[in-house]
Amino acid sequence: MKLIILAGGGGTRLFPLSRTCMPKQFLKLGDSDSLLTQTVKRFLPLLKPSDIVVVTNKEYTHHVKTELATCGASSAHILLEPVARNTAPAIALAARFCQDELGAVAEEVLFITPADHIIQPVDIFIKNVRQAVELAAQDKVVTLGIKPNKPETGYGYIQAGKSLGTAYQVDSFREKPDKETAKQYLAAGNYYWNSGMFAFTTGHIMEEFREHVPEIYQLVSAPLVEVIRNFDSMPSISIDYAVAEKSLQVVMVPLTANWNDIGSWDAIYDVLEKDHSGNALQGDCLPINCSNTLMLGRNRLIAGIGLEDVLVVETDDVIVVAKRGESQKVKDVVAELKARGRREVDEHTTMYRPWGSYTVLGEGTGYKMKKIMVAPGQQLSLQLHYHRSEHWIVIGGTAKVTIGEQEQMVHVNESVYIPPSTKHRLENPGRIPLEIIEVQNGSYLEEDDIVRFDDVYGRA
Repeated sequence: MKLIILAGGGGTRLFPLSRTCMPKQFLKLGDSDSLLTQTVKRFLPLLKPSDIVVVTNKEYTHHVKTELATCGASSAHILLEPVARNTAPAIALAARFCQDELGAVAEEVLFITPADHIIQPVDIFIKNVRQAVELAAQDKVVTLGIKPNKPETGYGYIQAGKSLGTAYQVDSFREKPDKETAKQYLAAGNYYWNSGMFAFTTGHIMEEFREHVPEIYQLVSAPLVEVIRNFDSMPSISIDYAVAEKSLQVVMVPLTANWNDIGSWDAIYDVLEKDHSGNALQGDCLPINCSNTLMLGRNRLIAGIGLEDVLVVETDDVIVVAKRGESQKVKDVVAELKARGRREVDEHTTMYRPWGSYTVLGEGTGYKMKKIMVAPGQQLSLQLHYHRSEHWIVIGGTAKVTIGEQEQMVHVNESVYIPPSTKHRLENPGRIPLEIIEVQNGSYLEEDDIVRFDDVYGRA
């Protein structure tokens, strides 16, 4: 089988930790691995890393490469979507990739999973995956469903029909319900949460596309290079709408492991350890007479007094406070911020790059100050800026600096000046991280004032 991990989503419901530059699949909650790393590790007992395909977009390439290296899966494949087009086109692209590049035959099973779930214990999950794969090999479209334990309005539902032994015939898929409808589903006993995980053979999913979404089938029937070239012509549609709700071959395997899709701060609260008062605390937190409250801090002390059923999430530039049970509405906050053109929707104050990261320490009219970290052996592009000068002060490690035609080594407590419109490059030739303070001065200090002449990461 081939594993297809969908890792291109934005995850706006976990704002302010999850943002366009760093969506939730790359977040680490507490001391655990990132959600993407956890996803990869879950499947390693079943297949080789070279049988894994991670579907993402160009902006997240370096995040994915880092995560795969972290969990010993560097031989996994990264497939870039040219544009975002929902799950059905992403899966169609992955199926064509597996056929053209990995030699997958029509009978080979593809297992599709999002990159942002928490599932425990893994051995039970693997048992359920094996059941799904066996059914998929019989030309079924198999989905995994979760028995609900509360009237959740944040998930879609699957109506289970006739028992097939280890699985059920699927009677219908239902949209995310309101509270009363969710209570009816829970009372009925034959409704399951839709996990978003599917299994089918490459041949069968192509037949399903041909029958139900011919516009996708026509595009994906071409060689891979043409599919990529014409990908923006794909309709933006989920695999649920495109295939699962229309196919007569859909069956559901109940997932008997504990599952959480980390789709809201309420879900985060559910999976974190609690103190004797039901508080989930991470970071520097001081709860006084608080109960059933989430406090998640990164940089500052959070002191709560008399809080009950409250969610508090802090980053160095945003604090979100919400009632428990209302956290699905965080996406409304993101929508409003986006409408106002606020940068917080897309950017953290710390931004990650293929070479390392930078953190904005402060800014005002005509100046901006950053802390830059360059990983050992890495380098920034050869570049220039038209509207700003830069001062670099080394505070850790050793820098190799190119300014114009000159190269020099810069050590701790030493500094250099880069005039406007001057080609320059920063490199870390050492074995420990290079850290510098960068002070920018100029009339325009945005990130798009950059001209790249040479770049080892292909961005020139």
